[in-house]
Amino acid sequence: MLSRTIRVVTAGLRTPAWEPPRAPPNHTDRAAEVSAGLRAPLRLVEAGRGPRPHDPPRFAAQPRADWWAELPELTSRAVTLRALRHTDAGALVSTLGSPAVEKYISAGPATLAEARDFVDWANRSRQMGRYICFGVVPNGRTEVAGLFQLWPLERSFRTAEWGFALDHPFWGTGLFIESARLVADYAFEALGAARIEGRSATENHRGNAALRKLGAEPEGVLRRCLECSGGVVRDHMLWSLLDDDWRRVRPTLSDQ
Repeated sequence: MLSRTIRVVTAGLRTPAWEPPRAPPNHTDRAAEVSAGLRAPLRLVEAGRGPRPHDPPRFAAQPRADWWAELPELTSRAVTLRALRHTDAGALVSTLGSPAVEKYISAGPATLAEARDFVDWANRSRQMGRYICFGVVPNGRTEVAGLFQLWPLERSFRTAEWGFALDHPFWGTGLFIESARLVADYAFEALGAARIEGRSATENHRGNAALRKLGAEPEGVLRRCLECSGGVVRDHMLWSLLDDDWRRVRPTLSDQ
């Protein structure tokens, strides 16, 4: 299932001169502004001192100060979410270049070199505190079958945006819901997010239904929001998932 219209790479650049994007995929002006202003983040708790009264809370799942240094693996019985590797290049090209998948996203990497460049960019952007990208690895496989992306719209990560794409053989298998559960748990519990925004093309009925199942609420239509594959400019629905929404819906999603 295609879960979310995301901008995996700069739209339309399918040439050997392709360069990774310089801002989070599918960025809004607001997200780009935030990203441009970010610098290498400081550790929240400095070495040699205890927490101060106004320090952000440190969650047991993963201290906030650690995610840009090394992305944790999020696992369940059905799937593992992990940082991307150069060895994922072939799977990224085939997954993101599939006609069914790329219908509602902008053009992904067309070559192994472009895919490796994207992996390098994703890891550099994470180390700068701008962007998180998980590869989706179904249990029993070693190759990624999609991506989940998360980036801050506020420096504190209180408001974030996410995007995802999943290889079409896994649509309707429950893999998206299970992967989204792991990412939402991580965002709300470990990163301290209070709101996660998402976008989906208005024609992407699967993606919109999946976001609704997660407890997200539609907030409006963004007209002519994104140029997708083939140069088609599509309207998008803006969705938001609040921490209160997630606490309500989370128990209805089974852990696999």
